[in-house]
Amino acid sequence: MDSCVCAALAARDTDAAALHISYGQRTEHRERHAFERICDRLGIERRLALTNEALAIIGGSALTDTEIAVPVAREEIGHGKVPVTYVPFRNAHFLSAAVSWAEVDGAAKIYIGAVAQDSSGYPDCRPSYYEAFNELVRQGTREGNIEVVTPLINLSKAEIVKLGLELNAPLELTWSCYSREDRACGICESCVLRMRAFAEAGAPDPVPYMEQLFRSQVQAGGKV
Repeated sequence: MDSCVCAALAARDTDAAALHISYGQRTEHRERHAFERICDRLGIERRLALTNEALAIIGGSALTDTEIAVPVAREEIGHGKVPVTYVPFRNAHFLSAAVSWAEVDGAAKIYIGAVAQDSSGYPDCRPSYYEAFNELVRQGTREGNIEVVTPLINLSKAEIVKLGLELNAPLELTWSCYSREDRACGICESCVLRMRAFAEAGAPDPVPYMEQLFRSQVQAGGKV
């Protein structure tokens, strides 16, 4: 959802190109499908889809290792230890590919939908992380003039939903669930944050959830 709103901003303000990276996450096929459909809706024609095999091989995250269960969301998300859904140093892998492409393509800005507030407490979503990464880009590229921008980083999830609605971003095409590709589980941290955001924004969440399927089957007298 955050990436979609960020892409809508980029498409509105720039001649945007879109990068997608599959890294062996549980929902990689569903996320790739969402990427293509969102780009179609936003009119983004230049696209690059890559596969990063390192993150899944390294493991250490519930998103890339099926032996580590995706946990049910805690009551206070973002407090305490970094959760097992954190993929170690993932955003650096993403940004490295983006900077390489930007340098070849002549792009001046890289948009990323990182969010510090209302997040699960991931260290690579903090403003200080992007300040440090931008210094790395300045020192490590030919011209040193590429900037990573984080337009959503200080917004709450509800504010992101409202912004997405204002931009007419295709939120119905997004996928946030950590564990399922058919219907969102509704109990992982990402699902819970998303549902809370839509509720606080006073807007219906267009994504189907397992709880909705359960209720509809019970109402219809079917088996569950």
